[in-house]
Amino acid sequence: MTAAAPVSQELQSRLLGRIRDVPDHPKPGVTFKDITPLLADPAAFGALTDTLAELCLRHGATKVVGLEARGFILAAPAAVRAGLGFVPVRKAGKLPGATLGQAYDLEYGSAEIEIHAEDLDPGDRVMVIDDVLATGGTAEASLSLIRRAGAGVAGVAVLMELSFLDGRQRLERSLSGAPLEVLLTL
Repeated sequence: MTAAAPVSQELQSRLLGRIRDVPDHPKPGVTFKDITPLLADPAAFGALTDTLAELCLRHGATKVVGLEARGFILAAPAAVRAGLGFVPVRKAGKLPGATLGQAYDLEYGSAEIEIHAEDLDPGDRVMVIDDVLATGGTAEASLSLIRRAGAGVAGVAVLMELSFLDGRQRLERSLSGAPLEVLLTL
């Protein structure tokens, strides 16, 4: 299920104006979307944080999951602003102690992410926040981890969707009716 973007044209323009294209990074032919100029602008970053926090509250989230690595930067302040707990989803081997892991396929190979299952309770409704929806693999794997930990999914919110990579199609199957909130479609 797709929800309407909750941002005004003014905010979309402000956010877009602070995302820099870096050609040929990390490899030739790829244009990297650099959000560090947005993060360096306190007004833009604050407006983004407010919007993400409002989405968490609107969809009844009780916890916020941030996906490594840039998702942490967006999810943690949104969780604090909304008065909710933050739970990181990390690359395999980065979290200490017992974890739940989920392998997934990428367009160029495979990867695995992990979460501390004890950080989620069976009654939790979790909002997943990330910077980019590309192929949808990482977000899809995170939804599986959340459900395996016994929690429910409140939704997924991303700063930008790279629509030409069709991640939305892959992810929508896993959402099972939970909303996908995209602030910018590129």
